Amino acid sequence: MGSSRRILGTLGLLSCLTLSAQSPTAAAAPPEPPAAAREMARVPFVQRYQAVQHGGLVRASNSGISCRRAQAADAEPCAEVKAGAAGVNSEFEMFYSEVDKDPDTYNSTRAELKVPQGAKVSYARLYWGGNLRVGEQKPPEDNGRVLVAEPGGAYKEVLADTVIGHRSDAGSDAYQASADVTPMVRKGGAGMWTVAQLNIAMGHSEVGAWGGWTLVVAYEHPREPMRRLSLWDGFEGLAAGAGEASGETVEITGLDAPAGASGRAGVVAYDGDRGVLGDSLTVTADSGRRIDLSDAENPFNDVLNSTITEFGNPSPVRQPEHMNNLGYDADVFDLSPALSGGARSLSFRFAGESQGQFLGVLFVQTDARR
Repeated sequence: MGSSRRILGTLGLLSCLTLSAQSPTAAAAPPEPPAAAREMARVPFVQRYQAVQHGGLVRASNSGISCRRAQAADAEPCAEVKAGAAGVNSEFEMFYSEVDKDPDTYNSTRAELKVPQGAKVSYARLYWGGNLRVGEQKPPEDNGRVLVAEPGGAYKEVLADTVIGHRSDAGSDAYQASADVTPMVRKGGAGMWTVAQLNIAMGHSEVGAWGGWTLVVAYEHPREPMRRLSLWDGFEGLAAGAGEASGETVEITGLDAPAGASGRAGVVAYDGDRGVLGDSLTVTADSGRRIDLSDAENPFNDVLNSTITEFGNPSPVRQPEHMNNLGYDADVFDLSPALSGGARSLSFRFAGESQGQFLGVLFVQTDARR
């Protein structure tokens, strides 16, 4: 499958975040249930947020499921795979990760959000998704709902506020949902964020279980450089191969990055396998030289390899902190080599491995002229 999107400006969004405390309220009539977000098999990539300001982009991420025991005779031990050894989710029985002490949640994970001290949160969006069909089949009615706890806080329900990507095929039943959580992040700030009740299936299948969440935050800070901050999302399958009919292209225009500018690009993708070669991410500035976005933990021909990294290093603190996340990628790459000559536009090209993956989020930060 293939498509190309040219993004020329910020899209206006009419969205709302529905939050409700988990404890009951006294003598209050139950609110009307919110309308469920629509689901579509394919959600084209569009620009969700853009700003030019002193500040930057940060994110917190974690997967919600991991291996429990090997199902393939030649699989590496589960403990070694969690520590970073090659291994794919279809080789294991997969089970939920659980870090809270709440008996009413069946999966929960945490990750640190590093908003700089003195910064003001401009925008925050939470993304979550996974596979609903493994050893069990999860009902899609819960795709648009998760529980979120700010640092030191109690769980609140967060409901998706936009179209949910949801596609079934012969092997998987995949989805991604998202919600604007700006008020919550402005209040909660930096620290360990917890996300629970991801609607993902456990067990074993030929495709395997996978799923996770990523919180993307744009902030303002007067002491940081002037930057262009951009966030895109969608739900697209990445077919195998490098031809025009495969993969996905996202083109960012209207940049004003000077020569020698620095930048970063973040990607969220699903069902990429560590050690299965053929997936790649390239970027071309102003239709010039094409550069592979890769690093020590994300090789150029295995860039979607179940890692949660930043510039080739492990991300800020996570609980649990698996190195091989068995089907969930949330990586931040150094974009500076693509900006060495400056850039008015950037074209990002994703290609899948043999079985293909799902692309969910792209966010980009580049220096702007003062």
